[in-house]
Amino acid sequence: MTLGLRDGEVHLVTHSPAWAEAGEAECRRLLAALSRWTSHVEHVGSTAVPGLAAKPVIDICLGVQDLLHADAMAEEMSRLGYDYPGDVGIPGERVFGREPGWRTHLVHVVVVDGPRWQAYLRFRDVLRADPLLRDEYESLKKALAASHAADRYTYTQRKTGFIQRVLGAPRSGAPGAAAPGAATAGAATPGWGPWAPSSAASPPTGPATGPRWPR
Repeated sequence: MTLGLRDGEVHLVTHSPAWAEAGEAECRRLLAALSRWTSHVEHVGSTAVPGLAAKPVIDICLGVQDLLHADAMAEEMSRLGYDYPGDVGIPGERVFGREPGWRTHLVHVVVVDGPRWQAYLRFRDVLRADPLLRDEYESLKKALAASHAADRYTYTQRKTGFIQRVLGAPRSGAPGAAAPGAATAGAATPGWGPWAPSSAASPPTGPATGPRWPR
């Protein structure tokens, strides 16, 4: 298993069963180091969905009581190999990236049980439970990766419509739940999916640094 992707690059690889082990190992490492601030760490994103092609980057969702904890844990995260750009314009989230310039892991710090925490886990769990929906998402990602291989911001934004449809669907088995695979891709709509910045217009930038969030 090889992990890592250059900043801004989009490259999908066939799902590796080793991703689950890598995600669990990093969750354990984070829990051991950050127990003062959290007891809620989950492997999320496409590498957490068996059978789904993905960028070879492990996404972790870390739940805290207050987003200010992200600033407090920055020094400890640095010792674990993560850099931290601070608030980069993603509402309700702070992001740490491991291995600057060659991302292997991203840690998304959100309020535990808040909307973004629920969105990350729900999107993962719906795709795990619905192979047709998972395959539809993979087809969309492959098409976008082919047309936006050097533009991860646009690649991410163009997935927003699909993500919103999945998150807005009734839970499987609930009254009125759609049939498996019923969600469709469509065009991205303004707003946010679990991975999107706050504005669809342009990525947040810092002075002379280009895009500031570590995706």
